[in-house]
Amino acid sequence: MNSEWAASLFRRAPYVTVSFVTPEGEPYAVPLSLASADGQIWYFHCAPVGKKLDCIRYNPKVCLSAVTRCEPTVGPKDSAFTLQFESATATGMAEIVDDVEEQTNALRLICERFLPQHLHCFDESVKRSLHRTAVVRITLSAPPVGKRKAYDKNGDEMKWQRME
Repeated sequence: MNSEWAASLFRRAPYVTVSFVTPEGEPYAVPLSLASADGQIWYFHCAPVGKKLDCIRYNPKVCLSAVTRCEPTVGPKDSAFTLQFESATATGMAEIVDDVEEQTNALRLICERFLPQHLHCFDESVKRSLHRTAVVRITLSAPPVGKRKAYDKNGDEMKWQRME
């Protein structure tokens, strides 16, 4: 699937797994709630100390991965065991955001995505907790890539980039 489709999947997924490398050289992957205004820069928030931030300081390269509509099934025409899914991956560089205005804008994006019905509480919440919140910016290194396996209403597999 094309990069626009993959970026839209990141926007639709309830969480995106972000993979880091620990200072010991070990992989570390965590499902996180990311938000983006443009599909190129993604944000998440976390505690101001911890393993994610240690990893970023050691090696800022990250990998993002998301899966939606994952459903085991039997192929409608050939009875083959298979899995219908939508997935996207991307790589990028993570940075801890120090600028208060960017931190606030990033947290607003996250709130708009996950709790839009509570935006009336946003300003007070940021004022109360920004000092104990870290914000991380992930800038994608290349456009995301996506894959999908799906069947149309006639039971035919929708091949590369075919949409219904």
